[in-house]
Amino acid sequence: MLNEELQNFRDNMKQPWGRLYYKLIWSQLADFADSDTARRVPTKILDFGSGFGTTSNYLAKNNEVIAVEPNVDMTEERERENNYTQLNGKIEKLKDFSDGYFDVVTCHNVLEFVPERAEYVKEFSRVLKSGGIMSIVKHNKTGRIMFRVIFENNIDEAIKLLDGGDSSNAFGQVNYYNTEDIIKWGYNLKIERILGARILGLLQQNNDIKYEPDWIDKMFEIEKKVCDIEQYKNIAFLNHVLLRKI
Repeated sequence: MLNEELQNFRDNMKQPWGRLYYKLIWSQLADFADSDTARRVPTKILDFGSGFGTTSNYLAKNNEVIAVEPNVDMTEERERENNYTQLNGKIEKLKDFSDGYFDVVTCHNVLEFVPERAEYVKEFSRVLKSGGIMSIVKHNKTGRIMFRVIFENNIDEAIKLLDGGDSSNAFGQVNYYNTEDIIKWGYNLKIERILGARILGLLQQNNDIKYEPDWIDKMFEIEKKVCDIEQYKNIAFLNHVLLRKI
C-alpha cells in the first residue's frame, strides 16, 4: 500500500503541470533520438527507477521496454495500458543484462536519491550499446531556489539552500550532483545536449489557469522554445542530460 507522500506525488504528477513535464521530457528524448546518427526509433529501452511506470508505459507504445523499480508498492500501482516488462530490484538487476543490450537507458529523477550513483551510471553505460542514448533527468539547485522564492514564497528555505542546506521530497533527501560527474562515473559517454524542464510553468502561482483547456499546449510551446537556451536551462527546476555512448 502506498504511503501518503507517494500517493500525493502520484496525484500531483497527474495534474496539468505534471502532464506538461512528461510531454516536454518525452518530446526532448524523441528529438534527440531522431537527430544526427540516430535516425530510427530505438527498440530496446531500459527505464530504471520507473516508479509508477508513466514513462515506461508511454515508450512501450512503439518500443521494447524493460522497467526496473525498487519500490514494489509503486509497481503494483503502475500504468500498464501498453505491454512492457516490469522488474523489481536495484543495481543487481542491471547485472543480469549483457554488455550493449539496450539502445536507450532512461533514469529520471533517481540518482539524487541513491548513494551508489557512480556504480549505477557505470552499469547504465555498460548495458548501453555503442552509439546508444542515455537520458538522465536531474534536479537543478538554482531552479529549486527560484521555486522556493517565486512559487512558494518560502524565503527561509531558499536561504537555507543557498547556504548549502538540503531539500527533500517524497523520495527522501535530494543530493545534488554536477552534470559533469556523469561522464566521470560512466564508460565512454559524451554529453550531447543539456536541456531545461519545468522552467516557466512551474513558477505560475495561479493554479486555476493551469486547468484551462489550452494551458498545457501553450506552456509546452514556450518551454520547448526556451529549453535549449542557456539562460533558461540555468534556472530550470530540472535538467535533462542527454548522452551518447561512443
